[in-house]
Amino acid sequence: MAPEVATPRVVARTAGLLTALGGLAAVALVLGTPGGLVEVHPAVAALGPLTTVVGVAVMRWGNRVPLVFYRLLLAVGSVGIGVFACASPTATGAVAVLGLMSFASMDAFLFFPLVWAVGFLGELLVIGTVVVVLRGDIAPGPAAVLGLLVIGSAGAIGVLARRAASAHEDALTGLVNRRGFDEALETAVRVAVRTGESLSVALFDLDHFKAVNDSRGHAAGDEMLRSVAATWRTLLPAGAVLARHGGDEFSLLVPGLGGDAAREAAEELRAALPGIGTSVGVAQLVPGDSPAALMRRADSALYRVKSLGRGRTELDAGGPSPLARDLVAALADADAGGLSVHLQPIVRLADGGVAGVEALVRWHHTERGPVPPVEFVPVAEQEGLIGQLGAFVWAAACRDARTLCEATGRDLFLTVNVSGLELDDVAFPQRVLTVLAQTGWPAERTVVEVTESLVEAESARSVLALHVLREHGLQVAIDDFGTGYSALSRLDTLPADHLKLDNSFVSSITTSSRRARLLRSVVALADALELTLIAEGVETAEQARTLTELGCPLAQGWLFGRPQPVAQLVATLAPVAA
Repeated sequence: MAPEVATPRVVARTAGLLTALGGLAAVALVLGTPGGLVEVHPAVAALGPLTTVVGVAVMRWGNRVPLVFYRLLLAVGSVGIGVFACASPTATGAVAVLGLMSFASMDAFLFFPLVWAVGFLGELLVIGTVVVVLRGDIAPGPAAVLGLLVIGSAGAIGVLARRAASAHEDALTGLVNRRGFDEALETAVRVAVRTGESLSVALFDLDHFKAVNDSRGHAAGDEMLRSVAATWRTLLPAGAVLARHGGDEFSLLVPGLGGDAAREAAEELRAALPGIGTSVGVAQLVPGDSPAALMRRADSALYRVKSLGRGRTELDAGGPSPLARDLVAALADADAGGLSVHLQPIVRLADGGVAGVEALVRWHHTERGPVPPVEFVPVAEQEGLIGQLGAFVWAAACRDARTLCEATGRDLFLTVNVSGLELDDVAFPQRVLTVLAQTGWPAERTVVEVTESLVEAESARSVLALHVLREHGLQVAIDDFGTGYSALSRLDTLPADHLKLDNSFVSSITTSSRRARLLRSVVALADALELTLIAEGVETAEQARTLTELGCPLAQGWLFGRPQPVAQLVATLAPVAA
C-alpha cells in the first residue's frame, strides 16, 4: 500500500505487529536452543525482548510519529537481524533468524514507495550474504532458498499492496480517490476525538470547469485536472491527504490544523493556480461532529462561496455565531426582532408607470441597527435558517403586495429572491404554493428570482423546482444577468421568463458606446427568446433615457424609488382612476 494511502494507524499496527513477532521469534530461538542462554552474548540475547517491547510500543503509539521513523526502524531492525544471526549458536538457528528478513521485506513493500522498498530489499540481501560468508557453516542451498523466500514474499506483498492501493487511487490524477479519502477521514476523526488534536477538511471546486470541457474538449479538461493535482501535491502540509473527490472537485484532509490554519493552507493552494479560478469551503472538526457532518459543513461553505461569486475561501468553524442566535430570535418574533420586507418599484420605461415591485428583506437589529442582507443571508444559509427566513419573506411579500394593489387599484407583479439552498429543498415549491393560497396572492403575478451563479450550477432539484412553479403559473427571472460566465448558453434550456440586467452593466451604458451596443444585442436576444428584460440599478435620468432608446421595457433603481415599507409605498403611489 502506498504511503500516501496507508493511514498512520494502519502503518503503526502492522509494523508494530511484525516487529513484535520478530522479537518473540528471537526470544524463542534463544530459549529453544540448547545452551543458547550461555553461548549467546547477553547484549545480543537482549535484542529479542527489546524488539518485542519496541513492537508493542509502536502498535500503541506509533500513529503519532512521522513515516520517516518507520524507515529508520526498518533499517536498524535489518542490521539487528544480521547481528543476531551472526551470534546464533547454531547454523540452523542462524538460518531461522535470517528468515525474519521476510517480515522486514513485507514491511518495506507494504508502506514505502517502490524505490525505498527495493533499497531495503537490497540491504537485507547484502546483510544475509555477509552473515553467510562470516559464519561459514551455512550451506549454499539453504542460503539460496532463504534468499528466494525473502525476495518472493517481498514481491508478492508488493503486488498485493499496490493492487489494494489502486482501489483507493484516482486513475486520472494519481491522487487518493473518494473511497480512500473517506477511510482516511474516518480514521483521522477517531484519532482527533481521542487525542483532542485539531482536524480540518477543505473542498475545492475549479470554477467554470464545465466550460473548459465544452469549449476545448474533455482531453483538455483531463490535462487541467492532472496539472492541478501535480501542482498541489508538492505543496501539501505535513500529514495532509489530498484526494480527487469527483469531477472537478478536490478534497483535503489536514490533521493537526485548526480552521484558520487550514484556510491559510487552502489559500496557498489556490494561489498556486494563477490561471485557474478555485472556490474553497473549509470546516474544522467540532465536538459531536461525525465524518459526514464535517464534510457537510465544508460542502455548505463551498456552496456559499459559489453562490456569492466564486473565487475565494470560506471557513465554517462550527457552532452558531452571535448573529445567528439573534437571527433565530428575530425569526421567532419578526416584529419584535426587526425583520421586515420592503418593496422597490419596477417601472415601464415607455410611460414611467409602475408595473411591479421587488420584495427585499430588511433587518433592523435591536442593538446593532440595520444589518445588510449580504451579511445575514449567508448566516441564515450557514446555520440552516434559510428556509425559515424564506418562509417569512414569502408570506410578508405576498401580504404586502396584495395590500399595495388593493390600496392603489393597480395590477402589479411581485418578484421575490430565492436562495440556492432554499430552491434546492424538495419541499420548496409546495411551501410557496401554500403561501400563495393562504395570502390570496395570484400565482400568475409572481416572479421567482434566481441568481445567474445558481443558474450556472444548474442543480437538478433546483431546475425541477422552477419547472414545478412555472406549471402552477409562476414566472422565473434570472437575476444579475451579465455578470456570470456561462448562463447565456443555457437560456434556451432553463425555465426563465425574465432577465434582470445587473446594475454594474447598467452603470456604464452612458459612458461606453461599446457597452450600449452590447445592451442593444441583449435586448434583441431577450426579444428573440421571448424574455422580458428588467434593468437594475438605474440611478440617473440619462441612464433611463438610454435604456428606453435601446428598447429595454422595464427598469428599477433609486431613480424610480428606493425599497420602502408597503405603507410608505401606498402613500407614494396615487390610486389609479377607475
